[in-house]
Amino acid sequence: MMAERAVKSLIGVAGRRLHVARWNQGADAHRPLLMLNGIGMNLELLEPLARALPEREVICFDMPGIGGSPDPFIPYTIPQMALTTAALLDHLDIAEVDLLGISWGGALAQQFAFQHRARTGSMVLAATAAGATMVPGNPAMMAHLADPREYSVEKTLKRNLASIYNGGGSAQVSLNAAKAPSPLGFSYQLGSFACWSSVPFLPLLRVPVMIMADEEDQLIPSSNAHFLHNAIPHSRIELFRGGGHLFMLSQQERFIAIMRDFLNADSA
Repeated sequence: MMAERAVKSLIGVAGRRLHVARWNQGADAHRPLLMLNGIGMNLELLEPLARALPEREVICFDMPGIGGSPDPFIPYTIPQMALTTAALLDHLDIAEVDLLGISWGGALAQQFAFQHRARTGSMVLAATAAGATMVPGNPAMMAHLADPREYSVEKTLKRNLASIYNGGGSAQVSLNAAKAPSPLGFSYQLGSFACWSSVPFLPLLRVPVMIMADEEDQLIPSSNAHFLHNAIPHSRIELFRGGGHLFMLSQQERFIAIMRDFLNADSA
């Protein structure tokens, strides 16, 4: 059974307005799952994952200037967005969540788990890294990623996303739901990651953590996953091959099965 389509709204919290989607409101057999998305990616791109989890409530929101969220007024940091995320959960009357952090969203997930331990159940980190100290990906792709003009024009957006996010993947991912971020939104999101690192607090994380990566990811090499695994006490690691940076979409069935088993085991 697939989940119904999301209920979407624009919510004002912590001086920001965020485009928020909720699937399966009222499902209470498990903790809600908060999905935190990759750089420049709107929440609709993750709908296939949310709809594959009909047994639990799933929440996702667009970062400022991405998807349906208006531009931020000033630059923000990842710790600030962790506070904003906590304020959003307060607004939604949700005390505790499991986390799925994908790529850039994995940075926010790490920060949230550190700042808000009491509100974090289990955490899944997919295709992500420890921040500015990461092992860089393919130089041509990294250079492409650094130019907001490549992502703020509809005509070039999907071509560039296909090149970067499918890099290393043998199975293509549908990007029909992709929306161009604003230049400001993309720049601020990129800048917040460039000046952030989780290295000092990774050994202090005390939540169950599953790390997943694809060995052929050309944007965030899998060596970053091994670094996280070695730094986070009692974490687990699962490697994919041939899925590219968006292996969680191109190899969705396996990804969902592993994540479901991990999350359900912790909440059992």
